[in-house]
Amino acid sequence: MTNPEPLLAWYASLTPDTVARAGQFYAADAQFRDPFNDVRGVAAIEAIFHHMFVTTEQPRFIIGERVVQGQQAFVTWQFVFSLRGKAYQVEGGSHLRFNADGLVIMHRDYWDAAEELLAKLPLVGAPIRWLRRRFRVTLPATAGRT
Repeated sequence: MTNPEPLLAWYASLTPDTVARAGQFYAADAQFRDPFNDVRGVAAIEAIFHHMFVTTEQPRFIIGERVVQGQQAFVTWQFVFSLRGKAYQVEGGSHLRFNADGLVIMHRDYWDAAEELLAKLPLVGAPIRWLRRRFRVTLPATAGRT
């Protein structure tokens, strides 16, 4: 069984200076995919994290639940950051597959970019919020809501 804890500790303490340690956790040809990127290789994965530090203020990951089964894991997380002084939080999860050496060969992030990010932005969010209101089901007062 693979132990994702060293990788998760790296994520939880990630800084611009520690991004260069990605090669300790990712195989040379690892794939990383999220709603905005689909790249292969450690250098490309490092570029995504460098970009994160350039485009957001004080980004950090808060690691949540972990499910490990054989050579794979699923981890929930919160990505907390600021843009122009306003705080944001994105909730998501990552599916990780490891090789026999314990290195990540596939990292796929799952999160709803429209709900978790775009709808919260001032200009872009207005049409998304309108669409959500338009298509939301109106339940009778006796029906449960979540």
